Amino acid sequence: MPRIVAIHEGTVPISSPMSNARISFRHMDCSVVAVVSDVVRDGAPVVGYGFSSNGRYSVGEILRRRVVPRLLAAPPDDLLAEDGDSVDPERAWEVMTRDEKPGGHGERPVAVGVVDMALHDLAAKLAGLPLHHWLARRYGLGEPDPDVFVYAAGGYYAPGKGVSGLKDEIRGFLDLGYRVVKIKIGGAALADDLRRIEAALTVLDGAGHRLAVDANGRFDLDTALRYGEAIAPYGLFWYEEPGDPLDFALHAALAERHRGPLATGENIFSLADARNLLRYAGLRPDRDTLQIDPVLAYGLVEYRRVLDLLDRHGWSPRRCVPHGGHQFALHIAAAFKLGGSESYPGEFRPTGGFADAAAVRDGRVGLTDVPGIGFEAKAGLHRVLRALHA
Repeated sequence: MPRIVAIHEGTVPISSPMSNARISFRHMDCSVVAVVSDVVRDGAPVVGYGFSSNGRYSVGEILRRRVVPRLLAAPPDDLLAEDGDSVDPERAWEVMTRDEKPGGHGERPVAVGVVDMALHDLAAKLAGLPLHHWLARRYGLGEPDPDVFVYAAGGYYAPGKGVSGLKDEIRGFLDLGYRVVKIKIGGAALADDLRRIEAALTVLDGAGHRLAVDANGRFDLDTALRYGEAIAPYGLFWYEEPGDPLDFALHAALAERHRGPLATGENIFSLADARNLLRYAGLRPDRDTLQIDPVLAYGLVEYRRVLDLLDRHGWSPRRCVPHGGHQFALHIAAAFKLGGSESYPGEFRPTGGFADAAAVRDGRVGLTDVPGIGFEAKAGLHRVLRALHA
């Protein structure tokens, strides 16, 4: 009967001089967690690892004062799967969120999501399975997708970068095997952003369906409509997060006017907010994309509820492409047959990116056979995670 004997948390920098339309990443960091079990294999305890996704700062205070103490104080049987052979992430989730009032989904979902990732890593390791196979077996999902569509997220604003630097960056993405790339908009004047879009399209041989743009929630309705009208002729892959993520009326008004694909959801952190997004944001299941990041939104336990909600509303899981660009989302995408996963080829180290040996081929990437999420196949990140409990 496996037990959790210790949980260690820390903070690591994932900073960069780049900016999007809303924030600079100069001081960005994230939380990392190691959940240590009493199961020993090859002379070492089996440990589950997790970290918070990019774009939100570390949440150590919530972890130290609320989430971690609840798990450590829980009777071991309260955390076990029915067969008694593994820690159950779903039962642990109920313990982590005990005595938390509904609403106010700010940084709390991030803290729960970090530990949720580590618990899924631990459960799959105890079963000796890569996470996507463990999930498929646990939830009766059938054979996982053998590989996953990924797009290269970049195109940030950075000092001295300019149009030439943007074009070089996109060429680098294509050389790595990506077919679709994403760049930022909204951090410059419309005319300047259009020049950046057109420069990117020259590298993509004019194929608008291979270029996505992301405003990171910057625009009011008038600006969102003006940008939408200006970019419509390009036939872009999608127009992402034009306004504040909780301004559903803005999104619905834009969806009535902008016929091209829209994408949103990376800053939706709960099932309740996802429900309101579906109700009020005018989303169209035949073309729009949902980018909810499981790690930022109470973890995979909550994300499964979101997928069930989408199914009841007639949405295919293929319309889901999680934000984050990390291995956890990649396993989830393969197991639940999502539409793909984000990727950050050059940013947010050491947490961002996939296994060191992972190769993107024609815009798709396979998964490792390493038990759990596979952090052990990502040397730089594994060193950071091991240091938590070494």
